[in-house]
Amino acid sequence: MNYRKLGNTDLKVSTICLGTMTWGEQNTQEEGFEQMDYALDQGVNFWDTAELYAVPPKAETFGHTETIIGNWFEKNKKRDKVILATKAAGPSRKYLRNGENSFVGKNLDEAINNSLKRLKTDYIDLYQLHWPERNVNNFGKLGYTHKENTWNKFEDVLDNLKKYIDSGKIRYIGLSNETPWGVMNYLKLSKDKDLPRMMSIQNPYSLLNRSYEVGLAEISIREKIGCLAYSPLASGYLSGKYRNGNFPKGSRMERDFDFWTRYRKPNVDKVVEEYYKISKKYGLDISQMSIKFCEVQDFMTSVIIGATTMEQLKTDIESVKVKLDEEVIKEINEIQKIYPNPCP
Repeated sequence: MNYRKLGNTDLKVSTICLGTMTWGEQNTQEEGFEQMDYALDQGVNFWDTAELYAVPPKAETFGHTETIIGNWFEKNKKRDKVILATKAAGPSRKYLRNGENSFVGKNLDEAINNSLKRLKTDYIDLYQLHWPERNVNNFGKLGYTHKENTWNKFEDVLDNLKKYIDSGKIRYIGLSNETPWGVMNYLKLSKDKDLPRMMSIQNPYSLLNRSYEVGLAEISIREKIGCLAYSPLASGYLSGKYRNGNFPKGSRMERDFDFWTRYRKPNVDKVVEEYYKISKKYGLDISQMSIKFCEVQDFMTSVIIGATTMEQLKTDIESVKVKLDEEVIKEINEIQKIYPNPCP
C-alpha cells in the first residue's frame, strides 16, 4: 500500500480509502464486516463514511453505515488501527434535523455526538462538511446562477468546530463538494484568526470528471490541502460493466436508475468505450487504470473506492500495484481533449 500525509498533519493515510456508503443498503452488515477485515489486512487504514449514509439517502437507512462501522469497532477492538473520516450533512432533508443542518450550534452538536454514538468511538480523525450551506453548483449541476440563501459565516463555522477539536472529539477537519472560493476563504480565515485549518477537499474526480484540475488542483498543491477523490469509477461506469447498455442485476444503475442521473450524460458511453480500448491495448483492467490515474495526480491525497462485492474490492485495492506508462497517460489525455469532463 502507498501512503501520503493528510494535509499538513502527521497522519499518513493510505492512498486508497475505503468507501462505505453502500453498507446498509446494497450491502449487509456482514458484507461490510468482510470488506473492513480485508481492507485493513491490505494496509487500507483510511475509511470514509457520513451521517447521511447509506445511499441513496432516505429516512429508513439514515445513519446505518456509521452503525455498521461502529459495530465492527466494538467487535474487533481495532479503532486505533483506522484513520476514520465522517461527514456532517448540509441543509436539505427534512428527516435530518428538520432539514436545517447548519454547521454551528445545536445542529452541529447533534451531528457530531450522534455520529460518535453510532460509530462507537470517542473521537473522529477527520470531520468533513459534506456540502456547503450556501447555494453552489455541485453534484453535477452545470453553470452558476447566483442565488443567495441563509448560511453561517465561515469564521463562525470554524469557531464552532474548534470547540470539538479542543475537547478531543475531532482531530482534524475537511471540506467536501466545495468550490475554490470556499476553500480559499476557509484557509485565509484559519490563518488570519488562528482557527482550525481545513486539511482536505473531498470532491469528485475521475476520467469522466476532471473539473478538479481547474482551480482546485493548484490550491491543493500550494496550500497542502489534498483531494480525497470520490466516484473514481463514476458509479461503476469506468468498470466497464455498463458497456453496450448493460445494467447487471443488483448494480447501482439497475437498482436506483433515477438517482444516478449524474452519470447518464451525452457521450458517456462513447468515452467509456475509448478508455476501455486503452485499457485493453495496454493489458490493464479498466477499473485499475481509472483508479491509478486518480492516485498518481500530484494534488491527490487518497482515492475513495466503493465496492459492493469482494471481487470488486480486491480489484480496486490492487490498483496500487499498477504502473501507468507515459503512453497510457498520453492517450488518456487525448480522449479528455476530445470529450472533456462528460460527467462534471
